[in-house]
Parts: sequence; structure tokens; C-alpha cells
Amino acid sequence: MAQHPPIPDRAFAAFLFDMDGTILSSIAAAERVWTAWAQRHRLDVARFLPTIHGVRAVETIRRLALPGVDAEAEAAALTLAEIDDVGGIAPIDGAARFLSALPEGRWAIVTSAPRALALRRIEAAGLRPPSVMVTADDVAHGKPAPDCFLLAADRLGVRAADCLVFEDAPAGILAAEAAGAAILVVTATHRGETVSPHPHIRDYGALSCAVQQGGLRLRIDTLPGDGADR
Repeated sequence: MAQHPPIPDRAFAAFLFDMDGTILSSIAAAERVWTAWAQRHRLDVARFLPTIHGVRAVETIRRLALPGVDAEAEAAALTLAEIDDVGGIAPIDGAARFLSALPEGRWAIVTSAPRALALRRIEAAGLRPPSVMVTADDVAHGKPAPDCFLLAADRLGVRAADCLVFEDAPAGILAAEAAGAAILVVTATHRGETVSPHPHIRDYGALSCAVQQGGLRLRIDTLPGDGADR
């Protein structure tokens, strides 16, 4: 097993969470909708599906440069289909407990999903939305551009460099790096070994947060291997 850096032992002004694959799993639902779309457009589904995660739908479609396809109209239709299909959406282990213990105004969700879809999936997973959410609707340039994380930090009144980003996807990790934030990679939905220089956790089962005057500090409450990949 690859060795990863330890969980950061420092206080953070705020935590910024990606949504899909980080606090909840919607892979099955998303891939059902995108598979149907890909088949209609005669794409190689097996090769295409890995490209949809962590980025805005409109950018995924634009990247394909399909002749005669209106990327914005297709993305809007896909969003409606995804809102209708929430079967199998569930929180990452321990996420509900961990998020519910965080003080309001000290954390945000930063997702490539449109706001309506994000709220639908958060509800389906039984999680509570924070007061600050940055979605695909809020930025002109999605991940891997840093705009979303910079905006979330600004809305919380802190610097991105003082935040810890929880991410699972390469595009989101690149965005957080570009924003200057610290990064913790969540591997619960990963298929195979993750190659990243950043610390990893499998899920939130062994993770808790100490709220101090200087900020938020992570704690591992069980032995390494019980809930965190070190």
C-alpha cells in the first residue's frame, strides 16, 4: 500500500467540501443518466464515464465537441434527469456525524453540480446543507480552475490558503492546489490506488474536529487503518 502524508496537524479557518464522492456517493445515479446520454450520442461508454466526475456537465460536453450539439441545452437536460434519479445516493460513512459537529459559517460545500441538483442529492443522502454553497451556477470557470474554492473562502470571510479542502477527484484536487488550500483526499469511492501527494482518508468514521480559538483542527479518534489511510 502506498504511504501518504499524515493528516495535517494545524488549525484551519474553514473546511471546504466537494460533494459527489467526498461527502456523499451518487456515482451509480450519475452514471445511469450519463450512460443513457452517451449511448444516444454513440460514445464508447466505458471510456467516457470516467471523464464525467468532478467537473461541470457543460464542460464535459463541450470537451467532446460533438457536431450539432448545444452543450448548455444538453447539460440542462442532463441536470433534470439527474434530479429525477437519486436512487442509491448515500452519505460517505461518518460524514453526517462529522458535518453536523462543525460550527455554522466555518464550512462550505463547493461542487461542480448545479445548485438544484446539489440540494436534491444532499437531501437524498440525509445531510444538511451549509449556509455557504458554491455550485456550477456561481462560477464562469469550473474545476480544475480555482475560482470555486476562492469564492467559497471569500464568502466565509477567510483566505483560501487558511482552508482545508476535502476532495476526491483529480479536477477538484488541481483546483484546490491552484487556490493555495491544504487538501485531504477522500478515497471511499475510488476504484483502485490513488496517486496523490496529499494525505488521504477512506471516510469520516475515525475523524473528528476540535473547535479551537485558532480554528478547526482534525483529530483521528482510532488507530490508523480503522478510518484513515496514512
